[in-house]
Amino acid sequence: MKLETLAVHAGHAPDLATGAVTPPISLSTTFERAADGTMPHGWVYSRYSNPNRDALERLLAALEGGTAAAAFGSGQAATMSVLQALHPGDHVVMTEDAYFGTLKLAREHFEPWGLRFTFLDTRDVDAVERALTRETRLVWLESPSNPLLAITDLARIAKIAKAKGARTIVDNTWATPMLQRPLDLGCDLVMHSTTKYLGGHSDILGGAIVGREDDELFARVRAIQGSGGAVPSPFECWLVVRGIRTLPYRMRGHCANARAAAEFLAAHPKVETVHYPGLASHAGHAIAASQMSDFGGMLSVQVRGGAADALRVAARVELFTRATSLGGPESLIEHRHSVEGPTTRAPVNLLRLSIGLEHPDDIIADLEQALR
Repeated sequence: MKLETLAVHAGHAPDLATGAVTPPISLSTTFERAADGTMPHGWVYSRYSNPNRDALERLLAALEGGTAAAAFGSGQAATMSVLQALHPGDHVVMTEDAYFGTLKLAREHFEPWGLRFTFLDTRDVDAVERALTRETRLVWLESPSNPLLAITDLARIAKIAKAKGARTIVDNTWATPMLQRPLDLGCDLVMHSTTKYLGGHSDILGGAIVGREDDELFARVRAIQGSGGAVPSPFECWLVVRGIRTLPYRMRGHCANARAAAEFLAAHPKVETVHYPGLASHAGHAIAASQMSDFGGMLSVQVRGGAADALRVAARVELFTRATSLGGPESLIEHRHSVEGPTTRAPVNLLRLSIGLEHPDDIIADLEQALR
């Protein structure tokens, strides 16, 4: 089935008990055992599984073309569980232009715990290959990256990592499976913050890991999740499933609006640089076009001048909301250097834009008056 059909139907069907077309929310934390101690319904305790979580995980696995999926209480919980599934002394190659929360986990928590990291520009495939050692267990990629929208050649790096015995994981939050399917490109794991486009309405917190194989590493991720309780609520799972049902069509709107905004900004005299892989001028445009079906709803723009000039633009917007996060129907703008603090790689004049589902003329008009 096509992705649009999977988004509507995968993972759930009309409720067997009532015939309800929309799956009910199962709030129970515990489930009845049979008299002989078996679990005839398949569930025992909601820290391990729940009907709504199972439905979401089946849906995510189908969309990404994976064998298994695990839904988490946040994207950071998903990231943490994968890193914790490794062993002290293991080596991880990680993109240096990643979500700052990912880098924070790596540097402040897992390096002291015993993992060894090499942070580098994963656009340089040769540098990635040189960094791999016999102790490398994981290559962590993010494409498009946050906040500079760097594009990594996922297929080439997955092939190189596999030859060295390492797994490859991709943070696919910004692309979603509607635009990019890393498992089809040879990668082993996909990570999502379901808070963003998959939920799609700025009203849930969640994360997910999807595995090409339900192997030993994925089993460790599952075990860590079950022991630690990093799970989403049934209601949040239900909301993500609901959000995914419209995801293909929402992504088309986000992409079209972002492309229009990027083209407008690239031609504006008060704009220094636009980071958007859909522009032919973007350094990663050709690779993005080869591994993505469209270029996403996120872009970053560097305003001519310094931090004060960028902040003035952000202060003047009327349609955009100054807020963290992305992927909802409303357009958001944020000065990432201020948010991320002293370790940020975001330039001081950079604004990150999550382009929403408003009419593109209104989005552009708001940017135009703010720059004026």
